[in-house]
Amino acid sequence: MPEANDSFLEGFVLMGISDHPQLEIIFFMVILFSYLLTLLGNSTIILLSWLDARLHTPMYFFLSNLSTLDLAFTTSSVPQMLINLWGPDKTISYGGCVTQLYVFLWLGATECILLVVMAFDRYVAVCRPLHYTTIMNPRLCWLLAAIAWLGGLSNSVIQSTFTLQLPLCGHRRVDNFLCEVPAMIKLACGDTSLNEVVLNGVCTFFTAVPLSVILISYCYIAQAVLKIHSVEGQRKAFNTCLSHLVVVLLFYGSAIYGYLLPAKTSNQDQGKFISLFYSVVTPMVNPLIYTLRNREVKGALRRLLGKGRSLG
Repeated sequence: MPEANDSFLEGFVLMGISDHPQLEIIFFMVILFSYLLTLLGNSTIILLSWLDARLHTPMYFFLSNLSTLDLAFTTSSVPQMLINLWGPDKTISYGGCVTQLYVFLWLGATECILLVVMAFDRYVAVCRPLHYTTIMNPRLCWLLAAIAWLGGLSNSVIQSTFTLQLPLCGHRRVDNFLCEVPAMIKLACGDTSLNEVVLNGVCTFFTAVPLSVILISYCYIAQAVLKIHSVEGQRKAFNTCLSHLVVVLLFYGSAIYGYLLPAKTSNQDQGKFISLFYSVVTPMVNPLIYTLRNREVKGALRRLLGKGRSLG
């Protein structure tokens, strides 16, 4: 029992890339820059969606939800990463690790559901344009957003609690940049086969199944786009849907690789960098992808900046 309680009393050590200390300052600078871009990009999308009346549509309602999610998702892990990379102290308290475990999994699972909701929105917009405003009414939009957030929370409460029941036998060195389920399973000293089965089952439900649904919906969307006679209409629909599809592939691809591989046998370094990818890189590139290929967002940004100059 004294060994089992060590982690509770002393916390954990997030190893990160401590075996390559010469790289820590480089990682610190890159992650800090990425985090600042994430804050700027996602905050801009939330602000534009709130202030510009032309963006008060279901698509931008869900996009602002995604940006809020990405802000919280990256903030749940990156500040602790930066602290650990900056100095010799790599520790995180037991409470901090548990909080990170619950919040990170909650937000990650929520994004899995929210991307399906956004694909449904695009499907209705392209395949049922005449009924779009009727189907995607404000009540349904709020309901779908609530299902995404609460569904992710339910998954986190069940799976994180189940993971924390594993015996650690005094093991404190988490071979990752953050406390997440696969890393905690690797830390356990007992039989983790049941945990791995549950992890694979839940992650299949939250990643592989939604990804399949999204890809099928995009087959129908592609058919509908090809039937549009206007070249401008085809281009607009293609650009909007392509942005969402790129985000989907980036997020689900890294999540499937990080969570569906066997936790005990997968390559540790690969697992670390995959978790770094979906916790740092994906939240940073999401606003860039949506902004660079979206005239409405760029137009809203120009109007906002124009108002700022006129007031100045």
